[in-house]
Amino acid sequence: MEPLRRLMRSLSARLLLLTVFFVMLAEVLIFAPSVARFRENWLTERLGAAHLAILSLDATPDQVVSDKLRMELLDHVGALGIVVRRDGAKLALSENMPPQVSEQVDLTSGGLVSMIVDAMRMLGRTDNRIIRVIGKSPKDPNVSIEIVIEEGPLQREIVNFAWRILALSIAISLITATLVYASLHLLLVRPMRQITENMVLFREDPEDVNRVVQPSRRRDEIGVAQRELAGMQQRLRAALRQKDHLAALGTAVAKINHDLRGILAPALLMSDRLEDSEDPEVRRVTPRLVAAIERAVSLCSQTMDYVRRGVPDVQLERFPLNALVADIGADLADPNGQRVAVESRVGLDLEVSADRSQMFRVFGNLARNSVEAGADTITIGACEKDHEIEIEIADNGSGLPARARENLFRPFEGSAKAGGVGLGLTSARELVRSHGGELSLISTGESGTVFRVTLPA
Repeated sequence: MEPLRRLMRSLSARLLLLTVFFVMLAEVLIFAPSVARFRENWLTERLGAAHLAILSLDATPDQVVSDKLRMELLDHVGALGIVVRRDGAKLALSENMPPQVSEQVDLTSGGLVSMIVDAMRMLGRTDNRIIRVIGKSPKDPNVSIEIVIEEGPLQREIVNFAWRILALSIAISLITATLVYASLHLLLVRPMRQITENMVLFREDPEDVNRVVQPSRRRDEIGVAQRELAGMQQRLRAALRQKDHLAALGTAVAKINHDLRGILAPALLMSDRLEDSEDPEVRRVTPRLVAAIERAVSLCSQTMDYVRRGVPDVQLERFPLNALVADIGADLADPNGQRVAVESRVGLDLEVSADRSQMFRVFGNLARNSVEAGADTITIGACEKDHEIEIEIADNGSGLPARARENLFRPFEGSAKAGGVGLGLTSARELVRSHGGELSLISTGESGTVFRVTLPA
């Protein structure tokens, strides 16, 4: 019993039942008009036969036939009486004592609806009534004919016709359902079942390359679904591999962070002693050195926090943006040690509310990327617009390569230099978004690259 229930819940069984149901419904809708048309044709044939019988009567000199011939003609027509009117003349054939008529059927009036109603009413009757049928001769439209017949033979013919229609409907339904079921099973149900089974197998072990669906060459919706599923599974496998790499990287960073903080601690103590030096040059550069070491220590702490919790917490403070730009350009140099010019087009009175150390990482990362792209001039401008602060970082470098543009902000894929891991822009975007802002690429090409940082005002 349970296997039968599972079968009935399947898409294939439901499809088969629905096909049979709809075909039978279509047959039911055409059954009533078919019965009405069969009744009309049967009666019309009797009118034609009656016309031929009257022609035999008309061929006699005195339009009188023997009783035997009269009964044979009436029996041939299947009528109890015949009346033909033509050009004002009237010819009749009838039994000596015709029975009383129960109902009159006029084929010259009434539409399809009345024909269907009369046919259904007659199909439901079992008594053999006497009816009078009035209509035009199928041989000559100018001839009007009336016949009196028994309804029993017509009822039997209609019942037999109904049974034939029912048998034909069942046969057509089964054949159509079988063909439709086979076609849809091959084109739709079986591919969908294969896709479903593949999804279940892939869910059990998504890292197994053999469980990725193999798309077919179909160009319809099933083919599109197969290709999209294969692409999604490939991207998911890549994301899982990336997650494993990030987990390994997090473990390595945690170890490096511990050792690096131990290395920076003595450097920070030594920098404090340098502040007491009497050398003017040493005293001038010592604050920058101390600030750089403190940023390195802070970066180690924040990196450890990111490994444990994700993006570090934002410590908002209000500071002038121009001063941050000056700090970025103070120590920026190209690989040959040449200073890189950082031009500030930020108003002296423009202040932002953000985490200063995180913003230093964001703009410093973008500036270093510009230097790696061959830029010797970096321009940073900002303006307040629609309750937001838009900051643009433009350079005169050679622009981002195609691979970097296609995989922008994707870790391990969006690096513009050989050997890079592509984490810089990803980390910068996460930091900007943690402030409720956005980092986006505006343009890139041979004339340079422009990034825009949007922060809430």
